[in-house]
Amino acid sequence: MKLTGRNRSTFLTFLSVGLLVGSLAWELLERILAAFGSELRLGVGPVGFDLSVLAVYLVVNPGTLLGALGGVLLFRIL
Repeated sequence: MKLTGRNRSTFLTFLSVGLLVGSLAWELLERILAAFGSELRLGVGPVGFDLSVLAVYLVVNPGTLLGALGGVLLFRIL
């Protein structure tokens, strides 16, 4: 699918879900490796914003980038 004005929200949804799933999957992988005694920390500190009423942060790691790539590729396939 090509990115147009009509399907921009679909693209952003795929991208957001990809970012979230990738971040969570990488965190799960890090915790599983830690349980087996191997430490792997490739994440960057929390990235986000704080408006004193609402705070949104996302830990950026390689899974985040892979998830974003997966979301974009899934969008292109559809």
